[in-house]
Amino acid sequence: MDNNQQVNFLEDQEQFYEDNEYEQTMGRQFESVVVIKDEKGEVQKKYTLTIQIIKANYQKPYLGGLKNKKSGALLHHAFAQTNQYRREHKEKNHRDTQTHFESTKSTIMMKEFGTQMEKEDLFIDLRNDRIFDPKLYFTSEMWEERREEAALFIQRLIRGWFARRRTNALRQKKQQLQNEQLEKEEDFRRQEEVRHKKEIERRTNPRTKEDFQILYEELELWRTTEIARIKSSAMTEEEKRAALKQVLNKETDLLQTIDRLKIIANQKNKDEKINKFLKSISDPKKWLRKSDGRLTEVHTLYTTRARELMDIYNGLKQRKLSLDERLDILVNTKWTVKEWDCNLTREIVDLIDREADMLNRGRPEPSLEGLRQRLQNLFLQFIETPEFNPEAARFQKIPYEILKSTS
Repeated sequence: MDNNQQVNFLEDQEQFYEDNEYEQTMGRQFESVVVIKDEKGEVQKKYTLTIQIIKANYQKPYLGGLKNKKSGALLHHAFAQTNQYRREHKEKNHRDTQTHFESTKSTIMMKEFGTQMEKEDLFIDLRNDRIFDPKLYFTSEMWEERREEAALFIQRLIRGWFARRRTNALRQKKQQLQNEQLEKEEDFRRQEEVRHKKEIERRTNPRTKEDFQILYEELELWRTTEIARIKSSAMTEEEKRAALKQVLNKETDLLQTIDRLKIIANQKNKDEKINKFLKSISDPKKWLRKSDGRLTEVHTLYTTRARELMDIYNGLKQRKLSLDERLDILVNTKWTVKEWDCNLTREIVDLIDREADMLNRGRPEPSLEGLRQRLQNLFLQFIETPEFNPEAARFQKIPYEILKSTS
């Protein structure tokens, strides 16, 4: 050790004890001769080493050592025999210093410690020890590569999810459009069936003027087509006249059929009109309550009277009844109209008596059809008269008072 190294060593020692506030006594210096010999014992080099002895006034840490059994000298560990001092290193706790070529995790030691090696006269218990093998060093390039792979993996999954979601949305939209198209086709087919049935019904059972107009137009179209076909054919004059006669006969039959249908339709329309009128006069009064929005229905004396008259009229319309049932209906009708005395009520009572007399004589029902129809019509006039049925006044086009005053 030269003088400069010795001066630096002493300065470092003083700085160490000043920082740790140790009190120590400086010892003496002495020189020691170091001799280096070869294998044969010949001296190759000799030099002088100056050593400074420092007496420590603190308990030395026991870090292992050796005890001479002959002399009893205790030889401490070399780490405890030398004076330790703190050196300030700017990169002591830096990541590169602590983890260089080792790991990405921090390995800063909280305090210094020693190790003990096993030898012939020393047994170390290794049963609770755990052996850790160093792993492959994970460089920044590997970290960036792993991050890129993870990012690509996430992007692939996200894009796949987006693609599947869009595909499902398109599939659902396509399925919805197909369902809507099927529903439209089904509705169109159903409407066509209903329209076709309605057209057939209008031709087989016509009810309105428009229905009969269609029949007449189709009949005229058929007649015109048949006549044109016959005239343009290669038949003789006699054959053409015979074919035209057949067309005329068939046209006549069809016109008669249309007339019969018209009579049936008029009767049905008349019955529907009468039933609608009777239902209208017998329905209860209705109004909407503003407090709770509920619909209130109330039967008045007039509506109750109208319902009773409607029941009697429906009884008179019934056919194929027993003798007692028919007589009961006639008696009820007679006592209902006898409350008023006028030409109409007297005529109704006279018809009831005539029918009851014929029933008692055992006359068949077909012979009574005209009498029953007349009785039914007269009783309908009785119902339509506001004097006997006040509820019917609402359906009079001309007020009853005016008609009564003029008559």
